[in-house]
Amino acid sequence: MKALTISTGINFPHAAQALQIRRRRRRLDQPKRFTTETVYAITDLRVHQARPGQLAAWIRGHWNIENKIHWVRNVTYDEDRSQIRTGTGPEVMATLRNAAIGALRLTGVTNIAAANRHHARDSTRPLALIGIT
Repeated sequence: MKALTISTGINFPHAAQALQIRRRRRRLDQPKRFTTETVYAITDLRVHQARPGQLAAWIRGHWNIENKIHWVRNVTYDEDRSQIRTGTGPEVMATLRNAAIGALRLTGVTNIAAANRHHARDSTRPLALIGIT
């Protein structure tokens, strides 16, 4: 990651630092190969408030959340194709998905899709998971 202090010249009035982040990840289809992606970010935190190492840790923390919650909701629960679009329905369903993911994670589950299949095979398993037997 590279960080640059900003004084003027960009169209973000409270921007204090601009960041260039290079991400390197292992390809799933070819584990010995990597892909590299460069992304940019802006923060209103000044250097004395957030050094590059701290910003990098926060960004990694964000991706930890992204991978553990949002990715699971989007891929495992296929949330983006949900037909529920009116009223508070989308928020309620997101809350229920988060509750299901949280309940499974509390028991040590790391593969949510496999756990969903396991619990779907026996209707008493989900109830037992949350302490209703």
